[in-house]
Amino acid sequence: MSYKLTINGKSHTVDVPADMPLLWVIRDVVGLKGTKFGCGIGQCGACTVHVRGKAVRSCQTQVQAAADAPITTLEGLSADGSHPVQVAWQDVDVPQCGYCQAGQMMSAAALLMAIAKPGDADIDKAMNGNICRCGTYVRIREAIHKAASLGTARATGSSARVEAPAASRERERAAQRQFVLGVGPQRQWKDGGAR
Repeated sequence: MSYKLTINGKSHTVDVPADMPLLWVIRDVVGLKGTKFGCGIGQCGACTVHVRGKAVRSCQTQVQAAADAPITTLEGLSADGSHPVQVAWQDVDVPQCGYCQAGQMMSAAALLMAIAKPGDADIDKAMNGNICRCGTYVRIREAIHKAASLGTARATGSSARVEAPAASRERERAAQRQFVLGVGPQRQWKDGGAR
């Protein structure tokens, strides 16, 4: 069956089965490779995209449900990497292996569209279900706070970047070392989600 999709502002007509997961349409039919396959059951968040401005797991979203709706992938946040989430991710040096980061960034961008200045509880709720096997959760949280500041600075016309305090960065590095070495407590996003 033929479906009209608007992905990152561009129109695509695809001839695929109605129940084909949006993930495979984006990757294999349209050719955008930023969206990643992680688990295939909607549990890890690596495949997160925006449909109608909301973060959805594209491995569990059928193409027919996304037809005629605006779809945004990581490539659509900004063509030049200037989206506040992309800038913050680079400035904070969030990725370790990087595999989950497209989904993490898309969930963070959806959060910031809904709540301009999220608190830690808002971040926990929005990011719950996005799994990072490398445990970069402290840097992810820091980057979301920074992206919120960058977004506010842009909205007010300021070009100043907000830099993370050195003490905060050192605490994060110490926590990361403990996690990697297995000597620190198991951190969690919320209610059992491993960090």
